[in-house]
Amino acid sequence: MEMIRALLLPGDSEDSGVVIAVGDQAGRLLWIEGDAQLRSLTEGMGFVAGANWAEDVVGTSAPGTALALERSVQIRGAEHYNRLVHPWSCTAAPVRDPETQRVLGVIDITGGPEVVTPQARLLVDATARAVESELLVARLQRRAEPPARRLPGRTPPEPLARARLHVLGRDRARLETVSAHEEAVTELSARHAAILLMLAVHRQGLSADRLAELVYGPGVSPDTLRPEMVRLRKVLERAAPNLVPESRPYRLPVPLETDAHDVLSLLDRGAHRVALTAYRGPVLPESASPGVEEFRDSVRAALREVMLSGASLDVLLAYADTPEGSEDGEVLRLALEMLPARSPRRAGLHSARFERVQPAATLRTGSATGSGLASREHRGIDAAAPPSKETPMTIVEEDGSASQRRRPH
Repeated sequence: MEMIRALLLPGDSEDSGVVIAVGDQAGRLLWIEGDAQLRSLTEGMGFVAGANWAEDVVGTSAPGTALALERSVQIRGAEHYNRLVHPWSCTAAPVRDPETQRVLGVIDITGGPEVVTPQARLLVDATARAVESELLVARLQRRAEPPARRLPGRTPPEPLARARLHVLGRDRARLETVSAHEEAVTELSARHAAILLMLAVHRQGLSADRLAELVYGPGVSPDTLRPEMVRLRKVLERAAPNLVPESRPYRLPVPLETDAHDVLSLLDRGAHRVALTAYRGPVLPESASPGVEEFRDSVRAALREVMLSGASLDVLLAYADTPEGSEDGEVLRLALEMLPARSPRRAGLHSARFERVQPAATLRTGSATGSGLASREHRGIDAAAPPSKETPMTIVEEDGSASQRRRPH
């Protein structure tokens, strides 16, 4: 805190004209200091120590949005979701673990227009990097200290504060464990990742037969699974002893979070934009394990369903820019229906991406009958937009003849 105070509150902090806040990775404010008059005003909108300013709780705000996007942001006045915060502007930057790059918390500066200048953003970013450097130095010094003398006998593993499995957009899962005095990151093989993910999904436990079926496929003997479980236990005994699976049934002794479950939780809470940001790709995309494929499809389907049924236009357009959304004709069609007629974004949705899926994506028009429309889709007709006098296109008629018409870009 002394470093943050020295960098962001030089001189008399009680008359600085700004308010500084530090929050944890969940968005809860831990420490607030700064101009006395401004603090009395910001307290009226709930900007106090202990308050949760995560994006899914208060909407758009610098602390919460910086945590959600995992980068520094600047929010000006009316850009805040809550009208009570409109008189204020703020800049915030996340603080990361210097070794694992996991987000640990956030630093925020709140005040008037002067706190959203490019210079203010550079200063907040530099402060976050300075804090990360101090964390690394302290950690290295602690490791250099001689180990404490241990009494004979086996020392029980230190309880885990958190265990997290990263599987989105990764072929090799990454296991992060956090205890009171240490953080560790372990990269798992594809098979170990599949086993650990299945145990995280099925927290009640799995029989040897069922786990073998989920990992290897139907008809595979549990004897194929047992040697892999022995190898996985050896890996976890070194990296995370508290996570070594129990037997009969196979299950994890402590909860294991996954980034895929985080996305599902965000979708359930209605934090659609944050969920889309957190979705970094399919679950273990190269895995052919049946259980992984099923879970991968369920996460993908849940995200798509929310994007089509409840997401705002901005979030839907962001989803349409993803590899999965850009190939989804229904997503692109819905985005076109929601966009204003003169929006420049329409041109992008009519681009080559849209034409790759146009046989399966067709706009409903009042003049088209169901059977005629299906026939036109089958023949590859561009039914995404009504023709106009802008750009030529070829229409294949019902009798097989072709004619030239014009359509907008």
